[in-house]
Amino acid sequence: MTMTVASATSVNVQQAVPFFGVTNMEASLGFYVDGLGFKMKHWWIPNREEDKPDGRVRWCWLELGDAAIMLQEFLPERQPKETLGTGASVSFMCEDALVLYRGFKSRGIQTRKRPFVANRLWVVPLNDPDGYRIEFASPTDAPEESELTE
Repeated sequence: MTMTVASATSVNVQQAVPFFGVTNMEASLGFYVDGLGFKMKHWWIPNREEDKPDGRVRWCWLELGDAAIMLQEFLPERQPKETLGTGASVSFMCEDALVLYRGFKSRGIQTRKRPFVANRLWVVPLNDPDGYRIEFASPTDAPEESELTE
């Protein structure tokens, strides 16, 4: 029996990992690691002269549960002129987004607005330091357009 191209592709694809170019790695790590609780699993600190080594992390792979993101700091001369993240958002599907929201809030993380219900999901909307839109979402039976009241 031979495997079709479609089934071979679906078996090979394991995970989608957003890759964000960031303007300040220190600020981004403060947000994702200290604020949201991601753990740094892999990183790159340049050591070749042509990579302009400065002893700082320039790329990293972060994980939270089974989710992951990659961050890479732009070199100063390669800073984009465009607004980062325009038109896209990343949604992390969770068991309970409101538990995460309370943890984020306790660590000083501000959301774009209060958690709300859309498409049968509690949505916790955030912007990272570069303006990338990220959301943590979990299934709910609460009425559409409900907002969390505390």
